[in-house]
Amino acid sequence: MTALAPAPAGRAARARLALLLGGLTAFAPLSIDMYLPGLPALGGDLSAGASAVQLTLTACLAGLAVGQLVAGPLSDKLGRRRPLLAGVGAYTLASALCAAAPTVWALAGLRFAQGATGAAGIVIARAIVRDTHDGIALVRFFSMLMLVTGLAPILAPVIGGQVLEVTSWRGIFLVLAAIGAVLFVSATIGLRETLPPERRREGGIRATARTMAGLLRDRHFAGFALAGGLAFGAMFTYIAGSPFVLQEIYGASPQAFSAVFAVNSIGIVALGQLNGRLAGRVEPLTMLRIGVTTMAVAGCVLFAVVAIGSLPLAALLVPLWVLVASMGLVFPNTTALALAGHPEVAGSASALLGVLQFVIGAAAAPLAGIAGTGTAVPMGATMAALSLASLAALRLSSPR
Repeated sequence: MTALAPAPAGRAARARLALLLGGLTAFAPLSIDMYLPGLPALGGDLSAGASAVQLTLTACLAGLAVGQLVAGPLSDKLGRRRPLLAGVGAYTLASALCAAAPTVWALAGLRFAQGATGAAGIVIARAIVRDTHDGIALVRFFSMLMLVTGLAPILAPVIGGQVLEVTSWRGIFLVLAAIGAVLFVSATIGLRETLPPERRREGGIRATARTMAGLLRDRHFAGFALAGGLAFGAMFTYIAGSPFVLQEIYGASPQAFSAVFAVNSIGIVALGQLNGRLAGRVEPLTMLRIGVTTMAVAGCVLFAVVAIGSLPLAALLVPLWVLVASMGLVFPNTTALALAGHPEVAGSASALLGVLQFVIGAAAAPLAGIAGTGTAVPMGATMAALSLASLAALRLSSPR
């Protein structure tokens, strides 16, 4: 068994580590969610339709996927600290450049760069957790991260909505650049190396490909990773489609949309903390099955509501909240269960987890607006299908 790096001693030190790693893993929700209230205005400013605007979300997700493929294996070879700092610094620059994008296509390209550089924080933060924790402690720490990362989707659209009160969507990207700068300084000062030279892996592209092929041949790793990726795709369909559904179909203001988004995100935080408290008393696989099953049922109810079309907003918001909140059980358990058996290649395994999530999310995002902004049926159908597929993937990989 591979020896763990020593975890920080003391409650305060563990809390500081959780706050820093949570901030780094929050690059995805921050980059995605903060500018959601400005999507309709962004489309008008850049003379772009809903699908073209949603392409900027897809580009960011694609960048997050590609960046993790690079940063994860690189951190297994060079250690965690140097690739992490390089990625966070580059993210800060890319975010500032997004604020100056002259066209939606330029913005999409810069969003890809933003995602690719921010991916280092996400994938390496997960690898650091695996370097320093095992067993129930691993599940509990990932649940603790849900408290930090869960606040990001709560606060991000609220901050974005308030920024839009005083400036345009471009100001949102300047705020993201400032957040990147703060995290860069914090990581430089407060993050030590957790992968000593004797535990690093040598080899180039071929060795990395062999490692990842071996991971994909592991039925349990592949099943947990796919279940988590499909669940993420359902949530990202919600992220991409809900600004248009709530604001343009139901007439919500950017601030009202931000409030709804925050309430849904509180559900993720609440169930994530419940998951951490139950760790050690309820098996992670049992909690994961409950989360994925609940998500699938809520997805089917949501599709029925939007297919009927004449129901009030409350009928949409209830299953939407249940589906999103279920992610608080799905994400920490799929991550912990997938990484548990592969401490020696935690960076590469973390990268594959992230790639599946963001590739599926990138493919799903445009489907939410494929029929225009006058119907919520594509969003509901996609979320229901991905939720059911996540449940099927979990059942096939762990039939007992």
